[in-house]
Amino acid sequence: MIPIKPVGPDATPRNAASAALQYLQPGALNLAALPPLSLYIHWPWCVRKCPYCDFNSHESNGPIPEQAYLDALRADLEQSLPLIWGRKIHTVFIGGGTPSLMSAAGLDRLMSDLRTLLPLDLDAEITMEANPGTFEADKFKAFRASGINRLSIGIQSFNGAHLKALGRIHDADEAIKAVEIAHANFDNFNLDLMYALPGQTLAEAQADIDTALRFAPPHLSLYHLTMEPNTVFAKYPPVLPSDDESADIQDMIAERTAAARYGHYEVSAYAKPGHRARHNLNYWLFGDYLGIGAGAHSKLSFPHRVLRQARYKQPASFMEAASKGNAVAEEREIGRAELGFEFMLNTLRLTEGFDPNLFGERTGMPINAIEKPLNEAEAKGLIYRDFRIIRPTELGQRFLNDLQEIFLTED
Repeated sequence: MIPIKPVGPDATPRNAASAALQYLQPGALNLAALPPLSLYIHWPWCVRKCPYCDFNSHESNGPIPEQAYLDALRADLEQSLPLIWGRKIHTVFIGGGTPSLMSAAGLDRLMSDLRTLLPLDLDAEITMEANPGTFEADKFKAFRASGINRLSIGIQSFNGAHLKALGRIHDADEAIKAVEIAHANFDNFNLDLMYALPGQTLAEAQADIDTALRFAPPHLSLYHLTMEPNTVFAKYPPVLPSDDESADIQDMIAERTAAARYGHYEVSAYAKPGHRARHNLNYWLFGDYLGIGAGAHSKLSFPHRVLRQARYKQPASFMEAASKGNAVAEEREIGRAELGFEFMLNTLRLTEGFDPNLFGERTGMPINAIEKPLNEAEAKGLIYRDFRIIRPTELGQRFLNDLQEIFLTED
């Protein structure tokens, strides 16, 4: 692994143009074409930190410095432009935190900055995350007018007791109201739900799924609750359903979503025809993304190398660093030995798999670079492959972590 290069808050302001010239020099890879490029924008504040959350989110204990943060986002984007010259942005995702805490005027300014600085695709998918209890109908109409054309709502559950256990600020009535507002204002939206919650029964999980399906959302994201390190739940674990109970819930979800004609195209993603999440698909197909904002990550390809970046995590540190022309805290090339694992880590999440030619297109290496772990995974019945497709089997989907780890061991 190539060591991460710390940039440092007091370093000389970063000259992205010089860096871009450096990254265009000959290197270890040979990419015939660059992948599609997405933009991720991070909004770091929320009303309250949830006990299961390991994202870079911070409780807003006081007024949010919205204008100063928007200034920093623009500065971060301007500093990054030389790294993506000539490339069109196909999707935009505003995540958090809770971006729906942003004012309508603030979002309008942000979208104006994006249009001024970037060549957005004419039919770009522009998604914003929102949480119930942080918006009303008029605000969402303003968000839509600013250019947001897809909404992702963090419902998590329609059960009041489970919402309380998860530390959510909304109740069941607010969850339903949020979906109704989204339905009235957006043709394209996603509902996030979680299952295998503390004390959750199969019947309660089914009630959540059935309630969501009643609204016929174009897209559903259904996540198994996990105990992530450095969270309150990791320190004080709640009593969760057993593995067998969780498996029963997963079987129920498969049956209910299939009956409602949702395609299960990724581990946690279900979509009506024509409504797959294009932004997330670009991640899973090992596309490129520029991430701006506190703690945002980037993956950027050049003809002979692939670069990763991370911004400063603390909002105050990010804003200060961006004002000095240096929002990037860490930067490194992905080594050849890592690329196979990173590619498979993403693409194996897709239930339909991927064309083997995509490996060469995205990594600049031949598919035989991962021949040994491919053979091992196939021998264990975890993948199916031929000259047209490589995809996880049903067993591989159930034991995805084990399947992905096979590629981690590749030298």
